[in-house]
Amino acid sequence: MLDVASGYPAIDLYLAQSYERVRGMSSRFAAAICGHLIRRQSALGVSGEFVEIGTFEGRFFIAMALGLEPGEKALGIDRFDWPDAGVESRFLANCAAHGVARDRCVSWKVDSREITPAELREKLGGRPVRFVHIDGHHSRDCLINDLELVAPLLHRDGIICLDDMLHPGYPMITSAVFEYFARHPEMRLLCVVDREDIVAAAKFLICRGESLGLYEQGLLKAFSRFHYALNADMETYFALVLTPRPRLAEVS
Repeated sequence: MLDVASGYPAIDLYLAQSYERVRGMSSRFAAAICGHLIRRQSALGVSGEFVEIGTFEGRFFIAMALGLEPGEKALGIDRFDWPDAGVESRFLANCAAHGVARDRCVSWKVDSREITPAELREKLGGRPVRFVHIDGHHSRDCLINDLELVAPLLHRDGIICLDDMLHPGYPMITSAVFEYFARHPEMRLLCVVDREDIVAAAKFLICRGESLGLYEQGLLKAFSRFHYALNADMETYFALVLTPRPRLAEVS
């Protein structure tokens, strides 16, 4: 098992003992890095809610919720209809079983394409979103919708985490991200987080350009042995790449 930790005790205990017992596909490597960022935000005084679109049974959701500060809430948005009607009950049971207090965990059974930013803001009680994980329907149109849904609510130093980027099964969703960058030039790619198997693809971490300095050096220091030194060429800048096996392809 890969030895990687967020630095937040409650998150790391869950990652070490229970993460893979909760059904899901999110990697422990990516969850540790995102947990580190939740901890970093708290240290900087960045407060707000955690939102996940595409919660399933809560594997990744629980890890992030465990890192929130008192008074902050975690909102899981999902249609909760796959693979069966019992998935929402299992999600809530998993949260309770792994230490997420019921008053901190909120589930919203809805298609994210049917929500407006105003409705989401009301659901969050007007509080900003400090960390978002988007893992909904893997189509270009849906990702565009989800990005624009959360954009108006994002804390000025908030982070958006996008799942299954560069996945060979969903090549068009990456184009939605670059269209988003074109519409929101203030946003930048902070980091590409690889996982144990490239077929399962990567996560993109996005934040405002002015917030990059809050997170880059901390990621490099905490996860230096996972740093792919060439980084990600974004044409006008380079973004971090963290991967379990930072290496170049072999020439044979």
